[in-house]
Amino acid sequence: MSSTTEHNAFFIGGEYRAPAGTGRITVISPNTEEPIGSVPDGTEADIDAAVAAARQAFTDKSGWGGWSPAQRADAMERLADELDKRAADLAQAVSAQNGMPIAIAGQLEAVFPQLLLRYYAGLAREYPFEETRPGLLGGSTLVTADPVGVVGAIVPWNFPQALAAFKYAPGLAAGATFVFKPSPETVFDAYTLADAVAAAGIPDGVINIVPGGREVGAYLVSHPGVDKVAFTGSTAAGRTISEVCGRLLRPVTLELGGKSAAIILDDADLDLTRVGEQIFSATLLNNGQTCFLGTRILAPRSRYDEVVQTFAGLAGSLQVGSALEATTQIGPMVSARQRERVESYIAKGKGDGATVAAGGGRPQALDRGWFVEPTVFAGVDNNHAIAQEEIFGPVLSIISYDGDDDAVAIANASDYGLGGSVWTSDHDHGVSVARRVETGSIGINAYLPDPTAPFGGVKSSGLGRELGPEGLAAYLVKKSVYL
Repeated sequence: MSSTTEHNAFFIGGEYRAPAGTGRITVISPNTEEPIGSVPDGTEADIDAAVAAARQAFTDKSGWGGWSPAQRADAMERLADELDKRAADLAQAVSAQNGMPIAIAGQLEAVFPQLLLRYYAGLAREYPFEETRPGLLGGSTLVTADPVGVVGAIVPWNFPQALAAFKYAPGLAAGATFVFKPSPETVFDAYTLADAVAAAGIPDGVINIVPGGREVGAYLVSHPGVDKVAFTGSTAAGRTISEVCGRLLRPVTLELGGKSAAIILDDADLDLTRVGEQIFSATLLNNGQTCFLGTRILAPRSRYDEVVQTFAGLAGSLQVGSALEATTQIGPMVSARQRERVESYIAKGKGDGATVAAGGGRPQALDRGWFVEPTVFAGVDNNHAIAQEEIFGPVLSIISYDGDDDAVAIANASDYGLGGSVWTSDHDHGVSVARRVETGSIGINAYLPDPTAPFGGVKSSGLGRELGPEGLAAYLVKKSVYL
């Protein structure tokens, strides 16, 4: 991506159309604090046009609306191929905008969408979109699974391409059409996606993209032409969206915040030469700006000091710097406001009596960019704000426990339930503990959502599931035809 990037249109109906308004979204580099480009700011009229294009594509029986699952799968694989060609550009764009280390963007943002497209293309070819069931009253029933219709999808800034694919990959397999509203912080990569959609021969109007702020997102959620909403973001915003969709009786999938627990059992291997990469990915991935991270580290009292030393050593060893440097492991926060939020929680942790075991400030060698040192707190009570509230930054809280029952009780004493992990040398023991944790997903000695399995939260972490066959089912509506 060049030093400055300017776009002047929206991708609507398979073409770039002039915006209805004159507003602009200016993107500020988290690495340098300097503007790096701008795009039009969407309006309600732009959303109207995008929804109309999506509806036309959905109802066109000579086009997308009449395609077989196999035809849709072929198109999805072409889109994956086109994204492959643009992988480096996608990674560069994401890192420049949100501070994700380029090494991570290259592994996830530039790869995961294609993985999902190919997985769901395969699933579409074999999925039972209709079946005949024998009845109990003398007849039989034809059960069909039809696409839900037009989907309003709102995507966050932390993993903009992967989380968009969480929605469009199963949705395209189902036969749905989309209006995407990217976050204002990450807009350039959405244009690269649009170029790939056009090059892949996806029919006009199947995917439409209108960047904008909260007001435009709220308008999309409540739009009368939208049949389903898919949202990833904060729990506060998710509650508002769920209230609107509840009133409208509109299906909604919500993947929201988290405050997951990483439970270190008393037999866990903490040698960072063997498990350092797994621990890092499960607790500090993407500068801590990841919803499922295990930021509450639960340590057995007998090994508490060792656990503190291990995590403090890990935090202190990480390379902090520009997201665009290949060796960077911790990049900047996405915005000045996000850094202020993270620093306010570090101050709260100190004020509540926790001890800073590593980090706690800004890197002295970096005088520009919204950087925060990877920070580890010891002496944390699970009732402290830093243990209960989502910080969304590189801040870990180490909490002591006595025995498995206590560990599980602390892990479950949270409003959230999205991810988590259990660290042990005894696999069966780890699984038995994992079963007791109130969460939508949890890993043993690692954590990373797998495309084949459902992903989502319980409690304040969301509603519904993405990924796996369950993710496809979320974009289908069942109908019974009694024969």
